Amino acid sequence: MTGTAVKVSGLTKRYGDVRAVDGIDLDIQSGEVFAILGPNGAGKSTTVEILEGYRDRDAGEVSVLGVDPGRPTRLWRSRVGIVLQTSNDTAELTVRETVRHFAGYYPRPRDPDEVIARVGLTEKAGTRVRQLSGGQRRRVDVALGVVGNPELLFLDEPTTGFDPEARRRFWDLIRDLADDGTTIVLTTHYLDEAEALAGRVAVIAQGRIVAEGEPATLGGRATAEATVSWLDGGERKVLRTGAPTGAVLELTARFGGEVPELTVTRPSLEDVYLGLIGSAPPEPRTERTVPATVAGVR
Repeated sequence: MTGTAVKVSGLTKRYGDVRAVDGIDLDIQSGEVFAILGPNGAGKSTTVEILEGYRDRDAGEVSVLGVDPGRPTRLWRSRVGIVLQTSNDTAELTVRETVRHFAGYYPRPRDPDEVIARVGLTEKAGTRVRQLSGGQRRRVDVALGVVGNPELLFLDEPTTGFDPEARRRFWDLIRDLADDGTTIVLTTHYLDEAEALAGRVAVIAQGRIVAEGEPATLGGRATAEATVSWLDGGERKVLRTGAPTGAVLELTARFGGEVPELTVTRPSLEDVYLGLIGSAPPEPRTERTVPATVAGVR
């Protein structure tokens, strides 16, 4: 697939005097994994619900797979998969019965047993949904979202309640879907999940997009000052610098080789995200900041 899967221009949604979405523009390319990040109440859920066709907009232009989601067709619905943050389940059906039942709604579904295996529920396939744990029910939600083999998949906090093994298995499923050309729009509070899966991310705060780009470069992350840390006479030293290579070379010369417990890090995606939404990351509690030159700590 090529071209634009989702195009949004000037999207606005008001609730009384509050602008939940305040003029958002988005272009999501076919086949990419795109993550939308933001704190609760930022407007990301409202934005996604408009894209899914579940909520009306007040202003702006929206195209999803070439269709206005405000006027959805049955064919368009069959091309879109949705994993909601909360959903009602078919409590009395087994997992296999539920997934097979929903597969029947689509013209070209994935194999239900394959989907059940990919979300880690093979051993629970014959169990009634009401007997599952909360995390296992969440896996059923994911299975129902992907069984239709959608061209575009919306994932709203998809791995909530997953254990680490199931979460990594789900990540593999998402990568496989993306490799097959599925466009994926992901909302998540797990920043490592966004970094692992998304080619691009957008951060929404107070109804507006405050940053957009690749996770590695978002908000100037790739060019931000690095933190060089090492152990000197039993004391942890920390240097923040825009030239970490030079700092490491100088430290190497000073120590005559290996620098004790040397680490070099740039701001994490979490650091950048918190800064973008207005919450500065806390200073490390166990480290002492030193002047911004290596010479200053000799």
